[in-house]
Amino acid sequence: MKNKKLLAVDIAEIAIFVALMVAGAYISIPFYPVPLTFQTVISVLAGLMLGWKKGTAAMAVYLFMGFVCFIPVFADHSLAGFAYALKPSFGYIIGFVTSAFVGGIILGDGKKPFWRYVVAAVASFFANYLIGIPYFAFIWHGLNGAETLGSALITYNLLYMPKDLVLSILAAILAWQVLPHIRRGKQKLKPDKQKTPLG
Repeated sequence: MKNKKLLAVDIAEIAIFVALMVAGAYISIPFYPVPLTFQTVISVLAGLMLGWKKGTAAMAVYLFMGFVCFIPVFADHSLAGFAYALKPSFGYIIGFVTSAFVGGIILGDGKKPFWRYVVAAVASFFANYLIGIPYFAFIWHGLNGAETLGSALITYNLLYMPKDLVLSILAAILAWQVLPHIRRGKQKLKPDKQKTPLG
């Protein structure tokens, strides 16, 4: 029974972060110099809160929904499916999967000091941009032949980095505060070890 409860909790956690990513695609708060968007920080939180396996799974499900199932869950709601791969921003969607993986791997399991959360969050943030920026440059200039690549990289990529870095550090603080309580609650759901009689 406890194993079933744990599985149900795991599935629910993945579903929650998939839902957060979908909601994040629809939320953009006007702000200077760039609007506040939250998908990058959600992918960071997925890795920190769920661990690399479930965090990566949640981001992969989100990618699968929009890219393979043609469900309009990406930021450009008028476009879904394979055609989205031609958008310069698609690299960031791929990067969400890598971001959750990197953050979860670095943080690991068990009790960790605060600095480990920060390192994991920052590495997760960079993992997203290390895929997003080259992909953007390839589609924008290499495939479409558009000029002004330098200004486009600044406007659509680099200007967002300080905002996402700050949000990622806030995600590290949140995970550091909340995750130990979640782990303690899940520990109670684990089946008790059976004691074998001595022969």
